[in-house]
Amino acid sequence: VEYGEISTYPAGYKENAGIFCHNNPWIMIGETNIGRGERAWEYYKKICPAYLEEISDLHRTEPYVYAQMIAGKDAFKPGEAKNSWLTGTAAWNYYAITRHILGIQPDYDGLRIDPCVPGDFNEYRVLRKIRAKNFSITVKPGGRGSGVKRLILNGQEIEGNVIPFEISRDINEVIVELN
Repeated sequence: VEYGEISTYPAGYKENAGIFCHNNPWIMIGETNIGRGERAWEYYKKICPAYLEEISDLHRTEPYVYAQMIAGKDAFKPGEAKNSWLTGTAAWNYYAITRHILGIQPDYDGLRIDPCVPGDFNEYRVLRKIRAKNFSITVKPGGRGSGVKRLILNGQEIEGNVIPFEISRDINEVIVELN
């Protein structure tokens, strides 16, 4: 039976039961939207090249490059990565990680800080430049790893989780405490 282009790929590759990586960041974004930082981080680690070093002999791609797809269970070599350098996976992961997991979201009115990380995540720091303003953001995860409890901008606590551009300086220190 012929089903169009899908029939031209061997079993387990590409659209024929392969694992496409460039849609995984959307799953990570969805998990953060419902407050599940642990799940988002797990999905990230499953396709992040740095976390795949232990299977590099199987994966067979550069250890610093995302693959377009990973061969599925029906493939000749299940787990083998394909089409590195030929994918939007890296760009979508950057978007999902920076804006949704780490939670630094440029917005029209300001810089929204809304992390969703695993509850046992360590404190982290993000440097972000937007609209000619520099932000040094330190995030202190709480037990849940999401929900901003306190946001301190240049030593002053501000309401909510959006830093309005008009009240920020050229260089800003931001401390974020999560629930």
